Amino acid sequence: MKIQKNIENYSPWNEQEEVDKQIILRYLKEYPDIFYRENPIAHFSASSWIVNEERTKVLMVFHNLYQSFSWSGGHADGEENLLHVAIKEAKEETGICNIRPLLEDIYSMEILCVNGHQKKGKYVASHVHLNITYLLEGKEDDELQIKPDENSAVKWVELEQVTKICEEACMKPIYDKLNQKLKKYQNETC
Repeated sequence: MKIQKNIENYSPWNEQEEVDKQIILRYLKEYPDIFYRENPIAHFSASSWIVNEERTKVLMVFHNLYQSFSWSGGHADGEENLLHVAIKEAKEETGICNIRPLLEDIYSMEILCVNGHQKKGKYVASHVHLNITYLLEGKEDDELQIKPDENSAVKWVELEQVTKICEEACMKPIYDKLNQKLKKYQNETC
């Protein structure tokens, strides 16, 4: 399984990623249904940190469920190619067409808590997402479109503003980490 090798080869950025990496690998080995949301405890999701060509802005969506601006992403739903999932979700949730991975490798990983909620008239119990994040680049002049069943706004946000417009306290350190990594990545490629 390619994703297992990618996770094993991933060099964690910080202690959070080191701990989460070990748990994700354990779940991957212990749960055969870990790529399906039918696993009520934990399942894989893929997210995107979509930056413009100048690397000065991030494309964010206003997530209806959380009532906050956030990255794009979604459930694996059986797909083990999580980069494919991240790109598909980015296109669906933002309307952006011109998008490409800046890295084929994993950009970040985190275990995200999801509180119990209603979805399509059915209760979804609290669980965790074993989330793999990819760094993508989008064209800032592409037409943006919302996905009404999931979000109500899509916009490019200056890097320094990301944590200010995010209303989810648990996501602010993650977004800050992603921006720190982006700055390091920029310095290495200049």
